[in-house]
Amino acid sequence: MSGILEGKRILITGVLMESSIAFHTAKLAQEQGAEIILTAFPRPSLTERIAKKLPKPVKVLELDVSSEEQLAGIADQVREHLPTLDGIVHSIGFAPQDALGGNFLDTPWESVATAMQVSAFSLKSLTMALLPLMQDGGSVVGLTFDAQFAWPQYDWMGPAKAALESTNRYLARYLGERNIRCNLISAGPIGSMAAKSIPGFPDLAATWDSRSPLKWDLSDPEPAGRGVVALLSDWFPKTTGEIVHVDGGLHAIGA
Repeated sequence: MSGILEGKRILITGVLMESSIAFHTAKLAQEQGAEIILTAFPRPSLTERIAKKLPKPVKVLELDVSSEEQLAGIADQVREHLPTLDGIVHSIGFAPQDALGGNFLDTPWESVATAMQVSAFSLKSLTMALLPLMQDGGSVVGLTFDAQFAWPQYDWMGPAKAALESTNRYLARYLGERNIRCNLISAGPIGSMAAKSIPGFPDLAATWDSRSPLKWDLSDPEPAGRGVVALLSDWFPKTTGEIVHVDGGLHAIGA
């Protein structure tokens, strides 16, 4: 039986560790029949090493989403390996250390601007850079962490994720006429490299132990990866501008 991504061509960002949602998305996408290509920054060699653990060999391209020059050339680089794209996975987020860990009131604008550009604006800039490869429509899927709340220690990544969620809605509005769907997975906490860079992350993650209706496993990124793959597939043909929660149900539960 063919997989739900049979014949699809997908570009996936953010594969840094085997424990990441992006890695499990890439693995599941290949298992479901997709051809994939990865982008990485700042250490493509790290992603190349991790990519060897995927079911099939995959090309890794360097891409700094804050570089206009690299964004301008990425479509041509992808085209050397895949003639078109049916999907994009945005798994990119970064904030300087002084924008995290309880420093919210003292974070300078320069650090806030970096967080916003890399974590939110890049959803638009990456999508537009790859738009020439999506002439027949497709699916853009990003990853967020519920921006409804002010989480402990998360600080300026919270407003950056809120900006990401709004950016997704506007992309859905403007790209619908091209038959491109834009959605986000709002995942629960995962013990990935990105999470470990957040001071006090264990305190944040502990919320799931007491409030999540479904038992949540910090070491299991596969449920979120399955959500991404589902949104990349044709099983959500008329869903766009949406945030699908893969968080054990915590978003629906009061204190």
